[in-house]
Amino acid sequence: MIEAIVTSAAIVALAEIGDKTQLLAIVLAARFKRPVPIIAGILVATLANHFLAALAGSVAAGWLDGPAFRYAVAVGFIAMAAWTLVPDKFDDDEAPAVSRGGAFLTTLIAFFLVEMGDKTQVATIALGARFHDAVAVTLGTTLGMMLANVPAVLLGGELVKRVPLAVVRTVAALFFAVLGLWLLLATAGVF
Repeated sequence: MIEAIVTSAAIVALAEIGDKTQLLAIVLAARFKRPVPIIAGILVATLANHFLAALAGSVAAGWLDGPAFRYAVAVGFIAMAAWTLVPDKFDDDEAPAVSRGGAFLTTLIAFFLVEMGDKTQVATIALGARFHDAVAVTLGTTLGMMLANVPAVLLGGELVKRVPLAVVRTVAALFFAVLGLWLLLATAGVF
């Protein structure tokens, strides 16, 4: 369980740097200037979205458990490594309109929807399949999302100016690649 939490947190925290949901966090912080409800909205949206994703990965792994499925998950992690190297952008027309629901509800809905099909959600599905533990993976990926997004909400644009996103993307890609290669070798019986 600890391995699932730590691995999930590290992978998602690194993958989230410069991701469109992190850019969304910065946009919401600039619009609302209320960090606590924004952080709470990110937390609730991530718990819901990532639990469903981790559960889907875990259930799929239970049904499809076998070397072919493990090879597919390993290749998926390696593909995630390549995808992580591609920078995300967040266009103004994608930014959520300020709603009557306030900062929390706007953040909750926007984060849940923007996270759909995002690389961190896909990674969560793969991690659920790898570890067969939706709760531990959800805890880890949510921790990773919060580690990446809370500073973005609190520090906003200053953080993006100071963090070398290309280096962070490269480190995240290396984590995905190492995990994928390790799973390939383990499935092949090398260790």
